[in-house]
Amino acid sequence: MNFNRHSTFEGQHAFLGASKYHWINYDEDKVAESYKKYLAVQKGTVLHEFAAQCIRLGQKLPKSNKTLNMYVNDAIGYKMVPEQILYYSENCFGTADSISFRNNLLRIHDLKTGVVVKAHMEQLMVYASLFCLEYKIKPANIDIELRLYQSNEIEICNPGVDEIAPIMDKIIIFDKVINRIKEQEGVSDESDRRRNE
Repeated sequence: MNFNRHSTFEGQHAFLGASKYHWINYDEDKVAESYKKYLAVQKGTVLHEFAAQCIRLGQKLPKSNKTLNMYVNDAIGYKMVPEQILYYSENCFGTADSISFRNNLLRIHDLKTGVVVKAHMEQLMVYASLFCLEYKIKPANIDIELRLYQSNEIEICNPGVDEIAPIMDKIIIFDKVINRIKEQEGVSDESDRRRNE
């Protein structure tokens, strides 16, 4: 049989695709709700790209109590870098929405465009831990300010070494656990493959 070719869809997944088959158990209301969440995620991606571009260009938005405006204007005001990857290993890295480090103050801001689920500060604490590990900075020697921008509000947290150091320790230990499993299973990191080419 000669199957139809759909080359424009290669590598893509449909919303009602087989790999996410749970929708077969939905009713019309549930599929509508699920699709609206999917659209919100897509919109969030575009808004993050827009915010990062505004920050890079130093283009402030009109002063307002809206989440996006406050996030962009604060990041520009604090001279932050948008979309910065923080890397410990192939097993543990992440992208901070915006970050700065000067005068021994680590500042990390996170933009949450959806209002469906309340965000948690732990995500930003992981970013702070990754920063300290990557740049070999002891959390006891710096001040940290983390900000979550969501639902037209700003949540601020100033974690201490007692909150950041345990996360750093877990990253180190869990990375070793994963690497042991990779060795046992014969799995190599992408970076190892690139170095050997």
